[in-house]
Amino acid sequence: MEVRPPGPKGRLLTGNLLDYTRDHLGFLTRCARRYGDVVGLRFVNVHVYLLNHPDHVEYVLVRNNRNFVKSRGERISLGFLGNGLLTSEGSFWRRQRRLAQPAFHRERIAAYGGVMVERAGRMVAGWRSGEVRDVHEDMGRLTLEIVARTLFGVPLRPAEFEEVGDALATISRRFTGRGGVFFQVPEKIPTPGNLRMRRAIRRLDALIYGIIRDRRASGEDAGDLLSMLLAVRDEETGEGMTDEQLRDEAMTVFLAGHETTANALSWTWRLLAEHPEVESRLFEELREVLADRSPAVEDLPQLRYTDMVVKESMRLYPPAWAFGREALADCEIGGYHVPAGTQLIMSQWVMHRDPRYYEEPGEFRPERWGDGSAEQLPKYAYFPFGGGPRLCIGQSFAKMETVLLLATIARKFRLHPAPGERVTPQPSITLRPKNGMRMVLERR
Repeated sequence: MEVRPPGPKGRLLTGNLLDYTRDHLGFLTRCARRYGDVVGLRFVNVHVYLLNHPDHVEYVLVRNNRNFVKSRGERISLGFLGNGLLTSEGSFWRRQRRLAQPAFHRERIAAYGGVMVERAGRMVAGWRSGEVRDVHEDMGRLTLEIVARTLFGVPLRPAEFEEVGDALATISRRFTGRGGVFFQVPEKIPTPGNLRMRRAIRRLDALIYGIIRDRRASGEDAGDLLSMLLAVRDEETGEGMTDEQLRDEAMTVFLAGHETTANALSWTWRLLAEHPEVESRLFEELREVLADRSPAVEDLPQLRYTDMVVKESMRLYPPAWAFGREALADCEIGGYHVPAGTQLIMSQWVMHRDPRYYEEPGEFRPERWGDGSAEQLPKYAYFPFGGGPRLCIGQSFAKMETVLLLATIARKFRLHPAPGERVTPQPSITLRPKNGMRMVLERR
């Protein structure tokens, strides 16, 4: 007899779907704390297992990774990305990963540090002490500028920049509804939201294909990611990427490359404002390491506490708050039978706040990443960038960018929550602050 994992009973027709859609983060957390490491859920007629142990995450991502693909909901929701690294599977994904890897080599990524610091410096030069700004919006514009520069080598024209920003915002808003990223109406069904989504994708496609066409015609190596992707050749066949493959990777970088970092920084500003003792120690390190100059890539090894702040912020507010997989064949996880077709959810939000692995898990304590306790963590108790063969290819880029931008801005300004401002996490494709994040600027 097959043993199924415990879980909340749910409703007759919809199962646990309504409870999940009302409060994604709270529902998953309550289930994990009450029912344990493997929780059985049902969303209408879809059986879902919530996995809440580092060993189970490692089993799916590493030890038996070829038995799992993106969840059904993610395949539907993220179909607009085409066959990019985030969405493709099997041998095609392995080929694309092999082709794209040189573009994300550490030395290549390090060359973008100057662009990151320069754009952040330009932004804060326009800030004024005492003004109230939506910091989430500012971080989104900043990281979009950086990804456009590093992907395409040249700044987008103002009209293009606004068009890209509006289109990406439309796409992100599609996933802030009840279904989240795991349960969306298929894009081919002409709902108002899907129609807006299609228009946004057409606008991005026109821009991206135009840039690819111009770059192929010029043959120029602009030192950017697009130049690298155009130049790579498959070792076995000698073939490069088609325009469609380049478009899919560019679309993925556009979305993932600015949204995740913008959110990580936004939550970091909020946490620093709520913990002045951490903010003071951060500034002391910046003053000691940098004195009166801007940071550079070479400073990263010395910016240890700044790095700890980023790690702890991404523990409490992981930009990728959960992800899904589907079992291709029957297997067993945690002593429970997992039939082929079962949908699995693993949540960084839940795991990163598990009291079994973190002392005072709800507290913002960057020091935990420097006192040796983090070295005792099971490997997948902390996985903001995923793991296994599908570990985020842009991990080094994102880590470097977040630390450099935080250091550049924190040298110049202290940020305080705007009066009466209440910030609520909103799980979309990434973990966004609902209704933005208004903060008061104070020049140092």
